[in-house]
Amino acid sequence: MKRLSWESKIGLILVALAIALNGLLYAMYHDVNHIVLWGLTNLAFLPISVLFVSLILDSFMEKRAKLQKLDKLNMLIGTFFSVAGTRMLRFFASWDVQHGEICATMTEKENWTDKNHFEAMKRVLQTRQFRIDDKKADLTALRDFLAPHTNFMIRLLENPHLLEHEAFTDVLRSAFHLTEELKARGDLNTLPESDRTHLGRDIERVYGHLALAWVDYMDHLHKEFPYLFSFALRINPFDEKASAIVT
Repeated sequence: MKRLSWESKIGLILVALAIALNGLLYAMYHDVNHIVLWGLTNLAFLPISVLFVSLILDSFMEKRAKLQKLDKLNMLIGTFFSVAGTRMLRFFASWDVQHGEICATMTEKENWTDKNHFEAMKRVLQTRQFRIDDKKADLTALRDFLAPHTNFMIRLLENPHLLEHEAFTDVLRSAFHLTEELKARGDLNTLPESDRTHLGRDIERVYGHLALAWVDYMDHLHKEFPYLFSFALRINPFDEKASAIVT
């Protein structure tokens, strides 16, 4: 015999409870007309009650689902930065043609506790032209770092939670493309100038997406996880003197 679902069980319990309560009313007052009138009165307000409860319940459930999805999403983004993202930014920032300027902008520690600081930084990054010195870029070191993380990035790209985050999907897509470009070449030290320039543009694409994603993630940590934010700030990839050691 097929077992009843929990919805069916709850439905049967509620029907039985309604019958029992109406039976109790009849036993107390012996007035069928009053019971029927009371029932019809409640039935008349039932659509409004259902609408009211549905709106509140749906809103609550939708908000809860969004928070759960956002939490899982930020966990995945945090994993990416721990495994690869922070180190990638450290590479890119060191090759930035305006290295001093970007590092000064991204290491103003006295402003990191100001919630408006994050929005200001995002506006700066959204309008900034990210440029690297392709002659300074150590492409071999970058390839040696990225190549072992290819499968990791593929698994992240396959994750349905991240697919709904368009901005971070751009980070992963551009980083994966850069990795494949680097892996497809032999000796990266003997490339013609035109090819190094091409790879430089690929790096700049990742750099821009990644820097903005990092600020977004730091904003999330600042709001939700102060202890994680403290550590992330201490290992700031734009800070040449960054150290996990608390001083």
